[in-house]
Formats: sequence, structure tokens, C-alpha cells
Amino acid sequence: MFLRPNPPFVYFVCFVVTCLGLRADPLTKQLDIDFGRDVASRNLKGLAARSDGRLLPGPVFTDLTGPKIGDILWNLEALGNNRFLVGTGPDGKVQEITYNPKDSTYTVREVADVDETHAISLLPLPDGALLVGTSPTAALYVVKDGKTTARVPLPADSVFDLLALPDGTVLAATGNPGKIYKLDLKKLAAAGVIEGKVENDTLLSDRGITLFGEIRDRNVRRLARLSDGRIVAGSSPKGNLYSFAAAGGAPLFLQENRDAEVVDLLPDAEGGFHAALVFTPGDALRLAAKPPAETKDDSRAPDRDTTKPAFAGRSTVVRFPADGFPESVMGKPNVSFYRLARHGDWLLLTAGEQGDTFGYDPAARRSLTFAGSASAQLNDLAVLDDGRYLLLRNNAPGLALMAFNGAAERSLETKRLDLGQAGDLGAVRFPRLRGLDESALQLEISTNYGNDELEGWSPWTKLTLRDGGFTADSLRGRYVRYRLTLPGKAADFQLDKAVQYHRPQNRRPSLSDFRIFPPNQGIVPAPEPAPTVVATLGQLLFPSQRDNKDEPSPGQRRGALLNSQVIPQTGVQVVYWSVNDPDGDALAYTFSIRPDTAQGDWTDLTVGTTDSFVQFETGGLAEGLYLTRLNVAEQAPRPAGQRITYTFETDSLLVDRTPPVITGTQISRADGKLLVTITGRDALALLEGAEFVLNNGVRDVVMHPVDGLLDAREESFRLELPEARAAGATSVEIILYDQTGNASSARVPLK
Repeated sequence: MFLRPNPPFVYFVCFVVTCLGLRADPLTKQLDIDFGRDVASRNLKGLAARSDGRLLPGPVFTDLTGPKIGDILWNLEALGNNRFLVGTGPDGKVQEITYNPKDSTYTVREVADVDETHAISLLPLPDGALLVGTSPTAALYVVKDGKTTARVPLPADSVFDLLALPDGTVLAATGNPGKIYKLDLKKLAAAGVIEGKVENDTLLSDRGITLFGEIRDRNVRRLARLSDGRIVAGSSPKGNLYSFAAAGGAPLFLQENRDAEVVDLLPDAEGGFHAALVFTPGDALRLAAKPPAETKDDSRAPDRDTTKPAFAGRSTVVRFPADGFPESVMGKPNVSFYRLARHGDWLLLTAGEQGDTFGYDPAARRSLTFAGSASAQLNDLAVLDDGRYLLLRNNAPGLALMAFNGAAERSLETKRLDLGQAGDLGAVRFPRLRGLDESALQLEISTNYGNDELEGWSPWTKLTLRDGGFTADSLRGRYVRYRLTLPGKAADFQLDKAVQYHRPQNRRPSLSDFRIFPPNQGIVPAPEPAPTVVATLGQLLFPSQRDNKDEPSPGQRRGALLNSQVIPQTGVQVVYWSVNDPDGDALAYTFSIRPDTAQGDWTDLTVGTTDSFVQFETGGLAEGLYLTRLNVAEQAPRPAGQRITYTFETDSLLVDRTPPVITGTQISRADGKLLVTITGRDALALLEGAEFVLNNGVRDVVMHPVDGLLDAREESFRLELPEARAAGATSVEIILYDQTGNASSARVPLK
């Protein structure tokens, strides 16, 4: 069935084809400033950068100062009334943090000290007691009023997670082996302090600890309870997701993975959940290296790329709907996720290894980058109130505050952006602003000709709003950075990604090939390719500034020329050249000659041609050596005042119409061979060779002189011919050639 295209589509295609045929300006380039890609988390303040490059209102991140909590901070549990618990290592202490929101300070009080080196899981109990899980020996502690009332070791290495159930029991997830135990808190609290390590599950039942379920993977890393009562578990080092019935038992697979760790699980009200997974190659480390020790002499410190990530894995968030298949909703390379939370309809994620915080907007199905920390990892977070969160950070350890409840000022600084080559900078334009006027923006720029992150940058220059774009005079550079500042009172806005217009440096063309053909040869130029009269889908999707259906590209012209026919043509000289312009400018050529012995004017043999060759008659030129030059001039669309004209001194041209002079011939016979020798000389050119034609029909060509080196204007050439081939011949005609195609001949009788 034939389908007729509708008229609007036809008009659109005709418009695009017409535009492709118009001469486009290839000089002005565009650099997209994608805020979702080009801004690091720690350089955001009060802004959120979405993965489509747009800016939205976001949180303000503040690293808090206060007393030392510990060397390694594992988790953060809320107690209420701005009090929180933090498990630490390698001292195995549990600290109580009291946060003062008035001045954003905190105090620290030790509430527990376990025998093991790491307190990696915590659970406040309803009666005011504290349940602690430890590593590298898995043990459960019940601590009340700073005193350990019970300690029960488990046949495992670590207690990774604790989950309170509605019936008052608790699930404990262990590693090596990967098991889940159900805890009866009353029996556990009455178990007393048991030293050592229990090697048998049956010995634990009297202490209120029973096996709920187990998996074949080594560690059960995280637990969560869904709205229908099912328990979901995430493992490592495979990163599998499992589902257990409310009463426990054998698990069901929800998703199978490899080389991964399930770092957090976040249930939703619809019966589904989100899982954060970190995939790590075999040699990857989730803990970033500590900063190098300071050196007194910075000049002797080794160079290092501060932007290179220390973590080589990747992270992803997977949504598991209640009645559907799992789907990956966002992912980040070279980033390790740590915790999941909710802020309104958004997902909130803490991460490393650059202290990043991220989000996910399910309505827009886009990831978000929020303001981050100067520390390497953000391991945990807890809700305060009114859009504020308390975050746990490591390397360096401490606390931080993330506040979505407004900012006095919103700002960002981009990464170093590469324009591709040095040039003049034009305006920065925002194609669309919503909820904000252009006059409310303040944009600054810093430029550099080198790619060093710290050295060589110009002072920050404020750009002025002019005709809808932000500009400043006389800005140049190869690398750029931007600072954008918005008023804090702006609460509901969107900024599309910006565009930097720039004109790259105009670079000189280079002569890549120059040839003077042997004389007396002409070319019949092949026809140029027919112009394209239709547009392709590729041209619509990826338009080139050089698309021009009326003018073939330089590559097409050169290909057509190389397919030209070469024919003998007396008195014709062909000169060929190939010029490369790194900026793709249209070029015109003027080829000129001048006698070597004269100081007069140059004679132009072709002027302003776009061809890469010239052929001309030499009959009107006096014999001798000529100097040559090729003048290359840039053409439109580059403005006349910016065009580069450059003259190349090219190879010398020899015009020689005089044949060589034969100065002697010699005939001899020896050892059954006929020896014919000719000696000649040319006034201008080197000799090329000799052709010997016997009157018995034998013909032979000798290209190598008697002395074995063809390098002079006077040479001797010798033919050695067996007597059998010379039988019956009474004379030989000898033709002597020079390298410009001239020839002399002589007939010599054979004796």
C-alpha cells in the first residue's frame, strides 16, 4: 500500500534541504554547558543539576565542625529530639550525638564500648536499651545506661544489619556465612555476657536466637520489610536480591548479579522497593585512599590528576515494583552509593568517592546531582525536620547538614571545559528560563590556555547581560570555567543548559604535497561529483556546518582530480598541489613563476582558482630555470578582515626544449657480445637514458649509465647484446633522452 506523506512533513523536509544547501557559517562554534555533566557535586550550593543538563532548586550542604567522633564512622541511627547514635571503628565505640540546630554544632558522648574493633550495626530498642552488632567477630550486645547487659556471639564474622519487626522481634543479618537470625529480645537480654564464639546454631536457641533464613552467597548485607510482610535481603559479593516469607524459610530470587554489593534497600508504600547496588571489579576499592601527607616543598611533589576517580566500579539503583519486573532507574560510573532515603517524591542518595549526593526524580525519570561534601564518602544519613538531613561522612570523618529549606544564595562552579582549540569567546546564552528572569543571574568566567586545574587561570570576569546573552570584551582561551549565582529567594525555577559561542583561532594552511609533472603530458579533468539534491536522515540528525549541496568538499574535488586521464601533449606542463586548512576554510590559489636569473615581476599562470592544479603551455617561455610560488588565500564565508593569505615557496621549474648533444659513439665486440656505447651531454637537464634500435628489428633501452650513477648532464650508456640477437644487423640507431623529454639520435654502422 502506497502512503502519501502529509503536507506539513513535505514542507519541513523542503525547508531543511534548502537550509542544507545554503552556505553555512563554519566559523562560530558552540559549546553546550551541561550542568548535569559539567558541575561536580561539591561545587553546587542551593542548586540541583539534572541529568538532562537543567538546573533546579536544590539543597545547601554544610560540613559541620565539632569534637572527634571516631576514625571510621559506620552508621547513623536517630534517637529523637536531635539525638543520634554513631557506630565507630577501629575502637569499637558507640557515640551519642546531640545536634544543636540553632548554631549547627554538636556534642559527643560515649554510650557503649564493645570488645570487637567495629560496631557496624545499631538498633535503639523501645525500652531505652541499645542493640549492637559487631565485626570482625559477629556478636550481639545489649547495652543499657552505658553498661553491657548481654553479649551473645554468633557463628559468623560480622553482623551487617538489624531490622525491627512489628511483633517486637529483630532480624540480624550476618556475613560469612550469609544467614538471617531472628532475635527474641527478652531472652537475649537475659542471656548474660558470653565470651568467645558460638559455633553451633542449636546452642543459640536458649538465648532467644533462631535461624530465620540463609543464602548461598557469603554475606547478607541489608534487610528490609515490605508492606505485605515479606522480608527482602541483599547480598555480597554477588549482589543478589532475595525475598523471604514473613515466617522465614527458603528464599526466592528477585534478581541475580555478579561482583556486586547491595548497599541499601528502601521500601515504598505500594509494596515495592528500591535497591542500591555497587558493582566492583576484582581490584577495586570502595574506600578512597587517604589524602597524601603534606610536603613542605610543593614544587617537588609528584603531579597527580585530582579529577581521576579512586573507585573504578559503578553503582546503580534498581526499582522492584510490587507486581512487575525490576528496572534500573539510574546509574553512575566511578561512584559508590551508600544510602537511600526519600525527600518528597525524590530519591536521595549519599555516595563516594568525591563526597557526592545524588537524587532521582521519578516523575521526570531523571537523575539529580545535589551539593556534596569535601570528604570522600557520605556513609549514612538521618532525617531532622523541615527538609533537613544529618549526614555521616568519612575521610575525613565527621557530620554534615543538608538543608532543602531555602538558601541565602544559590551558586555553582563548573569543571574545566575544553573548547577544542584556543579562540575568541562570544556570548553565553540560556535558551530558556522558567520562573526566573535573566537579570537575576550573575555569570562569571575564567579562561586558560593550559589544562592545569590550578595554574594559569585568568581572574574571574563578570559577564554583562547584553541582548539576551552574557558577554565580555576581549575574552580568549582554550579552557573555560564558569561561576553562576542566583538569588536565594528564587524557589521554583528551571534553567536549561547554556551555550557558549566562540570562534576558534584561525590557523594557517599547510602545503602537504607539491608536484611538477614531467613535461609534455596533459590531463583531462574528471567531472566533479554531481551536487546532492536531497537530504539524508543523517544530515537532519547530525548537520555539518560544511554541508553545501552546491559545492563539493575538498576531499570530493581531490578524488575527482585523481581520477582524471593523463594524455601525451607536446609543450604542456602540469603542476599539482595539495593544501590542508585545519579550520576547513574555502581556499583560492594563485600560482606564479619568475626566471631564476631575473629580479623582475612574477608571472601569474593562474589567479584565484579553487582547483589544485594548473596546466600551461611552455612554448612562450624562454628556456632556463624558473622559481615558483603558490599563494593561498582564505575566502568567504570568513570575513575579509580575518582572512589569512600565505605564500609558499615551491620547487623550481625547468623549461628545456633543446635536445642533448651526442658527443661520441663506439662499437666493439668481445666474448660473443656486441658492445654499443654512446656519450652525450645536455646544457640544462640531466640525461635520462638511451634507446638502441637495430635494423634487424631488435630494440632495447638502457637507463643506467656506464659509471652506474645517473647524476650528471654528461653520461655514457652502453648496450651489451649477444651476437645471436645482432645477427643480420648492419646499423643501429641510437636515441639519447634528457629528463625533460628532449631527444637526439644518431645512426651508426655495425662493423
